[in-house]
Amino acid sequence: MREVFQQELKEVRERLVEIASLVEASIENATRAFGESDVKLAEKVISDDNKIDELTVSLDELAINILARQQPVARDLRIVVSALRISASLERMGDMSEHIAQLARYRFPEKVVPKPLREIFGEMGKLDVEVAKKLTILLKTEDVKVAEQIRADDDRMDQLHQSVFDKVLGDSWKGGAEDTVDATLASRYHERFADHAVSIAKKVQYLATGDWQVPNTPQN
Repeated sequence: MREVFQQELKEVRERLVEIASLVEASIENATRAFGESDVKLAEKVISDDNKIDELTVSLDELAINILARQQPVARDLRIVVSALRISASLERMGDMSEHIAQLARYRFPEKVVPKPLREIFGEMGKLDVEVAKKLTILLKTEDVKVAEQIRADDDRMDQLHQSVFDKVLGDSWKGGAEDTVDATLASRYHERFADHAVSIAKKVQYLATGDWQVPNTPQN
């Protein structure tokens, strides 16, 4: 029974990595679709989000089943409970990618944001992709140094998010109401994506070290 239990815990970890890999592909495609006004790629992101949702539900069912049958304790219990919370954050990250892709689809063939903001959003997109790649590595390795890198990347994302608001609220902003709404939503989606990654990173740090840091709860 113990051997079966350990195999189930291994499967939980592997499924988290699988979902994280799909989220990584999702944000990479979404930011490309956003920047290049690629409607076909945007549609792919939107369609592929169903797979992330399905795998999340399947993982949650496995974790709940383990809790009911095995009644884990100590670190084993932390792994299962953390997996439930991490999967929820991964699912929300997939949703953020989908929202970014939806903006690209809605504004096609036009680009979502006007020229004065494109450089900022280009950096935000690259940063989210980098965060997603690091998150996949983190879930594979539980390397706390990677967790710290994610948190540093999120600090930069927060700065970029603020700079978008500074632009659209500034006297020199020439965008219309639609441009303002699109820029605000897009910035929020990019920033929330990184926030959820930080939430996961803190949970993995706890699993690796036993030291708990209360994460800032990302808004949906």
